[in-house]
Amino acid sequence: MKRFSKTLNGDDPSKYSDSGTRNALRDPDRNPGLSPMRVMGIFIACLILFSVLFSINVVLRDPPSDAVHEASKNRVLEVEPRKSSVDQFLDPVEVPKDKLLGGLLATGFDEGSCVSRYQSASYRKEMLHEPSSYLLSRLRSYEALHKRCGPNTESYKKAVEQLKSGRHPTSLDCNYVVWISYSGLGNRILTLASAFLYALLTNRVLLVDPGVDMVDLFCEPFLEASWFLPMDFPLKNQFGSLNQKSPHCYGEMVRKSNLTNTDQSLLSSFVYLHLSHDYNDQDKLFFCNQDQDFLEKIPWLIVRTDNYFVPSLFLIPSFEQELGNLFPRKETVFHFLGRYLFHPTNVVWGLITRYYQAYLAKADERIGIQIRVFDTGTGPFQHVFDQILSCALKENLLPETNGQDLIFTPSGTSKSKAVLITSLSSGYFEKLRDMYWEHPTVTGEVIGIYQPSHEEYQQTEKHAHNRKAWAEMYLLSLTDVLITSSWSTFGYVAQSLGGLTPWILYKPENRTAPDPACKQAMSMEPCFHAPPFYDCKAKTGVDTGALVPHVRHCEDMSWGLKLIDRSDEF
Repeated sequence: MKRFSKTLNGDDPSKYSDSGTRNALRDPDRNPGLSPMRVMGIFIACLILFSVLFSINVVLRDPPSDAVHEASKNRVLEVEPRKSSVDQFLDPVEVPKDKLLGGLLATGFDEGSCVSRYQSASYRKEMLHEPSSYLLSRLRSYEALHKRCGPNTESYKKAVEQLKSGRHPTSLDCNYVVWISYSGLGNRILTLASAFLYALLTNRVLLVDPGVDMVDLFCEPFLEASWFLPMDFPLKNQFGSLNQKSPHCYGEMVRKSNLTNTDQSLLSSFVYLHLSHDYNDQDKLFFCNQDQDFLEKIPWLIVRTDNYFVPSLFLIPSFEQELGNLFPRKETVFHFLGRYLFHPTNVVWGLITRYYQAYLAKADERIGIQIRVFDTGTGPFQHVFDQILSCALKENLLPETNGQDLIFTPSGTSKSKAVLITSLSSGYFEKLRDMYWEHPTVTGEVIGIYQPSHEEYQQTEKHAHNRKAWAEMYLLSLTDVLITSSWSTFGYVAQSLGGLTPWILYKPENRTAPDPACKQAMSMEPCFHAPPFYDCKAKTGVDTGALVPHVRHCEDMSWGLKLIDRSDEF
């Protein structure tokens, strides 16, 4: 209508007629010889001619409405291609100012192939700790090494040929540590970070056994070079049979040969490192300096572990200075390595972002409660719920409810809290939800209780189960406050990724809620559940949790080790 009105008002109708018609329209009384009927005929003819010309003008200047719609749609498509169903979660998030996490992440990746890599910063608060410049430099150097020595490179092919021959090579451009996919998802994430740090310390290239679902869960972390072990790797079919009795197992080699770092005859093309929870005293010699001297000469190290063994790396003298340069703050090891290595694939990122935006984004505060019950029998257990509630209330993480008044009207604006519960059982979620639904809070706060899934039991080998597990770990890491269960690697991953110092629920005994119910952790670092207790120099047993100030026993497992920072150091 605006365009039509503009045309009528802005264009002189007289330009569409001849001079006679123009004179007649301007002053009809100038030609007294014209009859009224003739004047009327000329006037009608002019109107018809004007209408035709105007219509032609409008059509040529402006397409029909459906053409306008198509043209507009085409213009939008040129600027912003239509998103697939996986990419719909992109819309509500602003591009972060520091999507590279203080230089932790490299530039140059195809952002669409792994949206979470650069978008994840939009869902988190700013990092409390900055990675050291030395760590950033070493990561860039490692990326160059991985690009030069990774799968399908000439160096890799040469190393594989040497491995096939079974002979120890005189020299190789590249050495490798191969991580075997093993145990539950939380354990795999922690052990993979441990293996990467070891590779960084020893100038090796890390190659990852894809297992059944690693490709489905995690993006490639290195530019232009895969970290996944090729399917035709010559030892891949032996992974399942490698154990402590295998002739290539380091512990077995030590036991049979009493080897020293000068035994050149014992050098082979590869060594299997058994660092699982059931490893023996010979296997544990991996953490001794002189044994590292021997392993340095082996081109291929194959590692199976379900332990976050990083704390014991800090007790190896030859690594001490390098680790100090990499991590001036000891408690940031997994926080930085986890944010660097583990980026959810697009399908998992969709699960994370859709849930976050639907249930957590608008809350004033987000509280995570991670529940892992090791008791046998069918839950939920009342003593576990009582312990969770006691911890949340006594530490002022959640408000008390008012059992007397049915309605409570706060004086000001109500604060909202979103509580994210992760558990194999739905019972704890239902109890807490009903409690805050049936009674108002004494503070007037509005409490929302949410649980993404309840799988009932752990299903490690199922893709859908592990997608949800990875999504829930990540969602917990996006909360502001976190309560975790003792001994749970699921909780360790969440707290360290999020940079959170959690409240740890003590492990119940005799199905009784402990008092106190929980304790705040010393640091955000995970716990090493099965560390060695051995003094490599003195060749005797020792409390490895009392050797250096930054390695201490865990809050939830008295014999475990974890990294901390002394408050007087900063």
